[in-house]
Amino acid sequence: MQRRIRVLVGKPGLDGHDRGAKVVAAALRDAGMEVIYTGLHQTPGQIVEAAVQEDVDVVALSVLSGAHMTLFPEIQSLMQQQGIGDKLLTGGGIIPGDDMKNLFERGVGRLFGPGSSTVDIVHYIREWYGEKFGADALPPLPPPPARPEPVVGSGESPKPSAARADRHHAAAKKPAGKKPAKKSAKKAAKKAAKRAARQAAPKKPAKKLATKPAKKKAAKKAAKRPVPKKSAKKAAKRPAPKKAASKPAKRKK
Repeated sequence: MQRRIRVLVGKPGLDGHDRGAKVVAAALRDAGMEVIYTGLHQTPGQIVEAAVQEDVDVVALSVLSGAHMTLFPEIQSLMQQQGIGDKLLTGGGIIPGDDMKNLFERGVGRLFGPGSSTVDIVHYIREWYGEKFGADALPPLPPPPARPEPVVGSGESPKPSAARADRHHAAAKKPAGKKPAKKSAKKAAKKAAKRAARQAAPKKPAKKLATKPAKKKAAKKAAKRPVPKKSAKKAAKRPAPKKAASKPAKRKK
């Protein structure tokens, strides 16, 4: 009897990154499986209890915290205690190859590292289910879900109207960056008139610098000028300077 495969996707421990777990859960759902996602920060006991209540076939763990060598053996031990040790315990995360080999020897199923394909995960779970319950119990794969087509490139772009096309071509014919001829002619005439006015204006004579002989002649003329009368009278009124009285020489004894 064919029935859908039931998978529990769990996030044990303090790992808060669940994007990869959600991607895997969506891929398993698209492959026709029933998926139960427990959410973040689940303890091993909570995950095993949910697996018992939901009667799942597969327990898939996503571990990115580096505690895989502790979480997988603990959950495996709890599954055996609860009587579901025959279920498939698989998962993935940042797990080194040596640790994957060690866990596989302990009875844990195949583990998938970063970059693994969801197609491989689906194929592994279906292969395990077919080996356990028989090929007749394995349900067929559903057709791939319809994806919305991109908007870009769909359909032909609308053609512009004839009047709009004519306006566009007329604007394209005009030379870009050039102004009408009338305005440029007016500016040229103004510039020519200013240039003619500057040329017609009389030039100012340049100032000549006085040479050295000219300076000497000016000094002689100033010396020949008569002294004003007032200044001569003032000079006559001034008393003559007194001569200092000479002291008598001391006689030698």
